[in-house]
Amino acid sequence: MSASERGQGRIYKQPRSKYWWIGYRRRGKEIRESSGSTDEQVARRLLKHRLREVANDRDGIRPFVGPAAERVLVSELLDALTADFKLRGVRSLDKTLSHMKPVRMEFGDMRAVQVTAERVDAYAESRLAAEAAPSTCNREIALLGQAFKLAFERGRIGARPKLRKLSEQGRIRQGFFEQADFERLVSNLPDDLQGFARFGFFSGWRKGEVSSLRWQDVDRAEKIIRLRPEHSKNGQGRLLALEGELWAVIERQWEARTYRREDGTDSVSPLVFHRGGIAVKEFRKSWASACKAANVPGMLFHDLRRSAVRNMIRAGVPERVAMSISGHKTRSIFDRYNIVSEADIRQAVTRTQRYLEGIPAAQKVVNFPSK
Repeated sequence: MSASERGQGRIYKQPRSKYWWIGYRRRGKEIRESSGSTDEQVARRLLKHRLREVANDRDGIRPFVGPAAERVLVSELLDALTADFKLRGVRSLDKTLSHMKPVRMEFGDMRAVQVTAERVDAYAESRLAAEAAPSTCNREIALLGQAFKLAFERGRIGARPKLRKLSEQGRIRQGFFEQADFERLVSNLPDDLQGFARFGFFSGWRKGEVSSLRWQDVDRAEKIIRLRPEHSKNGQGRLLALEGELWAVIERQWEARTYRREDGTDSVSPLVFHRGGIAVKEFRKSWASACKAANVPGMLFHDLRRSAVRNMIRAGVPERVAMSISGHKTRSIFDRYNIVSEADIRQAVTRTQRYLEGIPAAQKVVNFPSK
């Protein structure tokens, strides 16, 4: 039999083709596809599967996938997401693409329909076994989820897996620098990174925000820096008054604007912080070496941000003002940075003890009424 009854689809062979083909209707349009097999029973099973998909789609049970969607590779979804990020001008694109690399290596050659929640869970387990942090896994899985969401919304795929987020409880970093530790660190950094680190320690700004600063953002007459919204992680511009050590850093950077090009000529950098005229980006090796020499191994540049917030609160700066300086948009995230150290706790216990010791003995006796 070369064809099925009307309304139930059909199987047939095309001229000069050894493979069986199937045809079925969806929303009034016939869809034809090769079974890829010379076995008629294989074609019949595929037709049955497609008819079931059409019925489920019609009844709202499950979206129709179809042959075109089944051929879509995950790498194509990731490419489309990357193009979307570039079109929308997503900030920190380089960092985002870096998180995408392990996802592309793992899933890129797979068809989208082969990616299941269980398969993504297995990926997360393998990443954790390789000592990737849960937060890193979550960023990677979130990118995969965004790629599927974009493809689904544009009709390239008929369904997307439901991906879950790993718990990050107990994994929030608690690192911060005391003043002496920070000074030892800076003394071991290369000269062109010392000002960069000092600015981060006293301002609490993110590395990318510090790196983006240009002299057009600095008003030296008014001693103010205006961070542009496009360079701020939360998308909001903000002001920073230049006083004390911050002003000293900016003045030193002003004197270091000129650099020597490869052709031997001098040029003036438009960037406040630069390395031979190039923006300060990655310096992991220099940072790790300086941390080791300063006896604070494992510390991150982002720990300077935590330290700045904590120092402002210790100094009595109102939290609303501290959040404005550091660029924290929500109180919950700000509270993560307002870290209580062992020294803070010890000082609190000592103050309480001194208070109790200062109370006259007669006031310490409490008489309970007799029954």
